Amino acid sequence: MTKDTIQTPAEYIAQLPADRQEIVKAIAETLSQHLPEGFQQVMSYGMIGFVVPHSIFPDGYHCNPKLPLPFINLGSTKSHIALHHMGLYASSPLLNWFQSEWPKYSTKKIDMGKGCVRFKKSRKRAAKSPCRTRQKNDRQRLDTNLSNAV
Repeated sequence: MTKDTIQTPAEYIAQLPADRQEIVKAIAETLSQHLPEGFQQVMSYGMIGFVVPHSIFPDGYHCNPKLPLPFINLGSTKSHIALHHMGLYASSPLLNWFQSEWPKYSTKKIDMGKGCVRFKKSRKRAAKSPCRTRQKNDRQRLDTNLSNAV
């Protein structure tokens, strides 16, 4: 199965190496449980995507309005599991909060870019922090102000 033929998050997880399947599935399930009402889990950019559908945000993604607005993407590469979080990229207060919370969940130095957190070792404990970030988004109402954040 190639990246282009994968149609569902379940297919994506099934094609991962065995040591990655459990952790990616656990992260995806936890994120799904904490999504704002109406958000959807889909395949997006060859990864598991959590998006704001057109029914909530009709303008869609500014780079391609035919696509729903990306919120969080979860992917597995040869060297790491990547969590791309648009809220971290768009909101300095949320990014600062996330970075200050990280040590509560991992003894390892955080490995991240502007909105991408890389997990080089599949550890469930470190993977809990992005899910708390989703909850933090609720408190900051980012998911209802997406047009201002993106």
